[in-house]
Amino acid sequence: MNKIKRNTFLKMGGLAMLSPLTNFFLVEEAPANSKKNVLLKDDIFKRLVTANDRQVAKLLQIINLNNLSFSRKIGYNFAALAASYCSPGSRFHHSPVIVSKLLQLTTLLEKAQSADGTVNIGNLESPPDTAFLLEPLAAAAYLLSKEGAAGLKNINTRIKNFMLKSGDALIVGGIHTPNHRWVICSALAHLNMLYPNPKYIGRIEEWLGENIFMDTDGQYPERSRNYSIVENNSLITMGRLLNMPSLFDPVRKNLEMTYYLMEPNGELVTTDSRRQDQYESISIVASYLHYRYLAIKDNDSNFAGIAKLIEQMKGFDEMILDKYLFHFLENTLLQEPLPVGIPPPVNYEKLFTATNLLRIRKGKTSVTLFGGVDWPLIIASGRSNSPNFFSFRKGNAILKYVRLSADFFSMGYFYSEGIKKERNQYTLHKNLAIPYYQPLPRSMRNSRGDYKLSPSVDGRFWNKMDFENRPVSNIKKLETTVSFEAVNGKNDLTFQVKGQVGVPVTIELCFLAGGKLTGVSQAHDNNCFLEKGFGKYEFGADTIHFGPGAITHQSINELEGERYSTHFGNLRTKGMYVYLTGVTPFTHKLSFS
Repeated sequence: MNKIKRNTFLKMGGLAMLSPLTNFFLVEEAPANSKKNVLLKDDIFKRLVTANDRQVAKLLQIINLNNLSFSRKIGYNFAALAASYCSPGSRFHHSPVIVSKLLQLTTLLEKAQSADGTVNIGNLESPPDTAFLLEPLAAAAYLLSKEGAAGLKNINTRIKNFMLKSGDALIVGGIHTPNHRWVICSALAHLNMLYPNPKYIGRIEEWLGENIFMDTDGQYPERSRNYSIVENNSLITMGRLLNMPSLFDPVRKNLEMTYYLMEPNGELVTTDSRRQDQYESISIVASYLHYRYLAIKDNDSNFAGIAKLIEQMKGFDEMILDKYLFHFLENTLLQEPLPVGIPPPVNYEKLFTATNLLRIRKGKTSVTLFGGVDWPLIIASGRSNSPNFFSFRKGNAILKYVRLSADFFSMGYFYSEGIKKERNQYTLHKNLAIPYYQPLPRSMRNSRGDYKLSPSVDGRFWNKMDFENRPVSNIKKLETTVSFEAVNGKNDLTFQVKGQVGVPVTIELCFLAGGKLTGVSQAHDNNCFLEKGFGKYEFGADTIHFGPGAITHQSINELEGERYSTHFGNLRTKGMYVYLTGVTPFTHKLSFS
């Protein structure tokens, strides 16, 4: 295999569910001095084969070339069929029925391929989407090529031609986003394993020449849990197939951070993301293969502990066992038993300074404080712009988020400029200054009255007014500070909004739907007010107490501001809403326990 020699590829700055830990039992394998172990309940590889067979049985019923539609899923279906065909323990081992279905999928792939070698999956004639498709397809092609069965000859030849044509597209094709670079490199590494070609290596070197950015917290540029999974997968693939161990370093650092972003039920904090997952629920289960691979490769007891914890989580069967037998067959290191694991910590306080994100966990209780949106604030993919600055969980009782909005020139929600820590207190802060505009200086005027289309200095709107060259006056100011402190089991948020007098202020709490609220009064559209005293949110056996309440006004609509209302948009998510209100100068302490 061609090897890439490079001194450095990285440009870098400067750990669950509580109850499963009681089932964290290990048994030593022979030899007695080995550090390897397995879970008592069963062997994961056997479970993978059984689960994959269940999925294959379903696929055999639905795969019909006459009614198949093309998507990235076709690659995974192909890989699932190939994995069962190649597994001696499978009830579909060397089954001719599998071959007939593989032939149908091969025909569909050929029909979907454009003249330039790309496919259309969401994007048109897309090199990145072609690379995503090749991940399972290349693994399946590798497995089938090792079988040598006469019945596979036609499939192997046609799949090879499909992938070689795809490779021609990937060595010249472009990308859209940061993670696409490494997805394409990963696909080329797979192709080079199957059909060695210096052009594949050359293109990989070209992309890696840009270097891999990671901040001091362990974040890739997109700060996305979803795309971190993509990047970790791609870097591990390149690292192992191209003998480039330095590419494992950013994966290790990202996985270390990822654990601290995990809620007790396995969900990951996504508030800081710069991509579409900032309002989505993503499970750490999706990172299982990466924790497992590096735990085994590095003999890492911490990653082994996390991997074992994930094996006991909801969704493990559906997300891992049902889908990834082909990964274990292609990357056989995954089949080795995990090292002895250390149960990961469930009590910690961690401030990620580059992200401006605080995570606190005490058993089943967790706190998230966020002040790291991207400035200037722009609502677009690739920018961090979530107004969710606080969340609190107590078992199954979940406060999804707290937001703050002031009716101040339609500026909308409060967004902090970072997090500042002083002793045991963390502070979010933002100053707003909204001007009125004076006539342009005479030297900046023209006879046509035609001036530059430009944004207002506060970023609220655009007009042909050449705002940057206009004097300002009548400047109105608003200063917002939100302080957080955990004291004696209480989690206190202190709000202070001052400056312009008489500005309506609204605090918005959104709890997970399906719970029970008491101590609150009903408002319109299934909303509630906490007028005084303390409210209670119950979900099953878990309860969050919150308060005291406050109400001065009942205006709780269009809190997003002009950035969203101009486009008839809003940021309301599914949940149970409680509001507290006031008027500036406004000071209020809100406690959660």
